[in-house]
Amino acid sequence: MKTFMANNQTVERKWYVVDAEGVTLGRLSTVVASLLKGKGKPIYTPHVNCGDYVIIVNADKVVLTGKKWDDKKYYSHSEYNGGLRTYTAKELMAKFPTRMVEKAISGMLPHTKLGDQMRDQLFVYAGSEHKHQAQKPEAVVIERK
Repeated sequence: MKTFMANNQTVERKWYVVDAEGVTLGRLSTVVASLLKGKGKPIYTPHVNCGDYVIIVNADKVVLTGKKWDDKKYYSHSEYNGGLRTYTAKELMAKFPTRMVEKAISGMLPHTKLGDQMRDQLFVYAGSEHKHQAQKPEAVVIERK
């Protein structure tokens, strides 16, 4: 019997929608990163993009535990001298409501061309509305603690 290796022609992709309201950021990120990688599929192959499309709604209502709203820092640099910008989680959420969720999930994906393909399959929205109703996404429930 030959070992099965998936390729782009044999992968069937589904659409999932995740409601981030009241869910801890890390718990949300691990579940979504697993869906984007395709780790739950029996045809998972590490060098092929086997992942599904994921839509996250209510990203502005995600939860951080402890004092992370004030202590957690996000950095960006303009590549010019003195171009370092620092935001706390609270400031980043006020200015860019979806960026914190995107960065958390992006950090859990491979930092390669394959990871870039997986990132393109992620859609994050601050509100409860999204424009992907035509794909008939299935709901994924994440346990809230």
